[in-house]
Amino acid sequence: MNLGIGVQTQNVLEDDNPTEGAKTLKAAGFDAVDFSLHGYLKNKDIYRFSINRFFEKTVKESEAFFTPHKEALEQAGIDVWQMHMPYPVYVPKGSRRLNEYLRRTVAPKSMLLCRFFGCKHIVIHGFKLAYYVGSEEKEWEATEEFLEELAPLAKELGVTMCIENLYDGVGDRLTEGPCCDAVKAVKRIDAMNEKYGAEVLGFCFDTGHGNLAHLDFEEFITTLGDRLKVLHIHDNDGWRDLHQIPFVFTKTRENKSATDWEGFIRGLKNINYKGVLNFETGPALTAFPDDLKCETLKFIADIGKYFANKLDTAYV
Repeated sequence: MNLGIGVQTQNVLEDDNPTEGAKTLKAAGFDAVDFSLHGYLKNKDIYRFSINRFFEKTVKESEAFFTPHKEALEQAGIDVWQMHMPYPVYVPKGSRRLNEYLRRTVAPKSMLLCRFFGCKHIVIHGFKLAYYVGSEEKEWEATEEFLEELAPLAKELGVTMCIENLYDGVGDRLTEGPCCDAVKAVKRIDAMNEKYGAEVLGFCFDTGHGNLAHLDFEEFITTLGDRLKVLHIHDNDGWRDLHQIPFVFTKTRENKSATDWEGFIRGLKNINYKGVLNFETGPALTAFPDDLKCETLKFIADIGKYFANKLDTAYV
């Protein structure tokens, strides 16, 4: 298959008129989306221990709510290639009630909604616990326990859970977060998939987080190989997780990009990546005037086509 071009539905596919949003996405040049399920339970609210009742809907109620969105995307010829589960799914200082709700209600409901949309991949943030438990290994053990609870459902639904490279912070200093070691990620993904006899676990490479954690893009992606299922493509200044359009930030007046886009392309080329070039650039749409939303989306899609052509995959 040719590489598809995708983008977050955030700030485009609105609940009150998803048909208009789907048409806007198609007109801009997208043929796939990353459905922003995390927009229905926002991370800033979770961290404030403020939980809405959205995920308390029954499965039938949730499907009825999202049927207009699904139909609008189908009519526009847009595939729901990936979805983002609300995050975090565990709050270290949160109450037991909060964390149980995230684990027992939000997570499985998200998986079922992924199937409803005909989506094969759902991105899940690993637990940020190293500071509390003392090591990355213990941090992973907690994440693995959570994923193991969902793995049988993932196998049943035919959905691949995708862990993502994250950053963390100690004071004002950014550090590597969960899943920033590609070699460990490969071993962990292979072990879980072998255990369940299915691709229940894969990887989402996030360029913005990779830039903040100073990862070697080419080496990381090449190490992942075909375990890399989905992408979060966006840019930042190397200091803040800004989720802006690629090539926006530079390191010098000579306009050397702040993000290693050449290494990103080399890595994807090394593994013959055949998925969707998906942009996690929802916040970029609010950085431009609303009157320029269509032009901004088209510009993002054009960058996707540029990447596709760099990968020697003709985009039509």
